[in-house]
Amino acid sequence: MTMHLAPITDKLNWLQQLASHYHQDFISEQQRQLRRQYQAFHPTAIIAFKCMDGRIHLPHATRIPTGVIQPFRNLGGIFDLGWPYLGDLLAEQVQAAWQQGRPVLVLISYHFSKGNKQRGCAGFDCDRAAAEQQARLLQQQFRQLYPNQHWLYPLVCGFETDLDALVLHGSEQQLDLASMSALQQSRAPELVRQLLPDMPAQLVQDLLPLVQGNLAHIAAMRQHRRQPDSEHREWMLCIGRGFDFLHVPNTALIIGPFSPDLAQPIRQAAAIIAENMRAGRIADDGFLLLSSAPYQQLGPDQARAALKSAFLYQFAAKVVADFDPALAKKMHGRQATLHWPERALYWQPQL
Repeated sequence: MTMHLAPITDKLNWLQQLASHYHQDFISEQQRQLRRQYQAFHPTAIIAFKCMDGRIHLPHATRIPTGVIQPFRNLGGIFDLGWPYLGDLLAEQVQAAWQQGRPVLVLISYHFSKGNKQRGCAGFDCDRAAAEQQARLLQQQFRQLYPNQHWLYPLVCGFETDLDALVLHGSEQQLDLASMSALQQSRAPELVRQLLPDMPAQLVQDLLPLVQGNLAHIAAMRQHRRQPDSEHREWMLCIGRGFDFLHVPNTALIIGPFSPDLAQPIRQAAAIIAENMRAGRIADDGFLLLSSAPYQQLGPDQARAALKSAFLYQFAAKVVADFDPALAKKMHGRQATLHWPERALYWQPQL
């Protein structure tokens, strides 16, 4: 559904419906059963580092159940494991997986377009080489932090947004799933093992469903002949975590609460939204600033999430007001918390 030129009130209603539909689908018995069955056969914990761009929807592109891949999203897909909060959060997830006897596969993604360079990652001025280099630097940090690749394997993956196609990177070669012939596709397990000879057998076994699912998805995309959309039309500035439901292209600029310097990406996002208004790509009657923080349990954990969300909102609102007072006057604010086990977004009183 295209909402970029709709009135801001219609956009807000649409957003609430989108979050509600995602929650209802996530908790449906069908999805619960799919997750249980999938993880029984493929126990590896999968963590994905990716850009905020709504086109990078890995469960959809690999045809695996929602909730299997644990996402970290940030503007430009830029991360540094030296960031204190990010490092602590990652360590908690890795430790929880290891305590369950599960190895961890980390997908470090960057994105680009084969059809038009300008459909690439705006965080890197659509420079594929720069985006890939950033992903490799993050991979090096993972190897430094977790040198035993038997338990944690960081894999650099390109994501070609015209076809939602994965590009797997080995140390010297790559495997572009969109370029594989029918014969190569029939040999996919062998080719993956050749590309990643140091990947443990269990991790290879649990990577292969993503490869096979992506090959099927690419074939369907070619039949569907989706028209790629290169135009920035974002009308939301999101800060925090819990935006899995927002896999809608060119809608939201999502800033994870990871970097010690949150003001810079907030200013960058505000500038993009202001330019979208000036260029007529979105309605100029308002934009949304949405903060969110996840929690696992009712009680103090939920209350702390509400405090986090309030802080992030207030911080971002002040940055926008200082950076572009005219844009700030068009700001509509919402705070939310997300019950992570059910992906239920709860809206706080309107600001």
